[in-house]
Amino acid sequence: MMISGVSSAVSSYPTYGERPGREEARAIGKAQADEAVGQLNAEELALVDELKQTDRKVRQHEMAHMAAGGGMITSGASYTYERGPDGQSYAVAGEVGIDTSPGKTPQETIERARRIRAAAMAPADPSGQDRAVAAQAAQMEQQARAELAQQQFSGNENGEPDSQRQRLQAAYGDPSSTDRGPRLDTYA
Repeated sequence: MMISGVSSAVSSYPTYGERPGREEARAIGKAQADEAVGQLNAEELALVDELKQTDRKVRQHEMAHMAAGGGMITSGASYTYERGPDGQSYAVAGEVGIDTSPGKTPQETIERARRIRAAAMAPADPSGQDRAVAAQAAQMEQQARAELAQQQFSGNENGEPDSQRQRLQAAYGDPSSTDRGPRLDTYA
């Protein structure tokens, strides 16, 4: 008995019990994909081209996050796939885990926030989620700067006033003091 319509790609399968090498498996998959593409109509071919472009953009987008994120990346890229009419899977969405926790000091938090924002905005076309993460990082940086300024105004780690506070107190007196000695008031 003869079966017609069997492709030549089937003959490249290994015999039972053998495992194909990577190159052989790729060749088999490519041969099957090429055969499937040859059987697609114009609309399906256009969809395959669109899926290929989307796949390329999604992968580039996630790679940009990973390249800019450096040590802030908590997990590699993970993708959501869609199967095309040619039987191949194409990445249509992706994500990269980024550590958004603050640092131990305000200075460290400021640096981390800058790196988070850089990683979030690294792709040429940041998504809404990317922009939201960047905004969260900017807010984290702003809070850390406020905390740092408060620490500098109230004193250094040793509890001693810093030179800026000393200059302000020398010029205007201690605002917490009830002694209101001589003052110079100017009115415009």
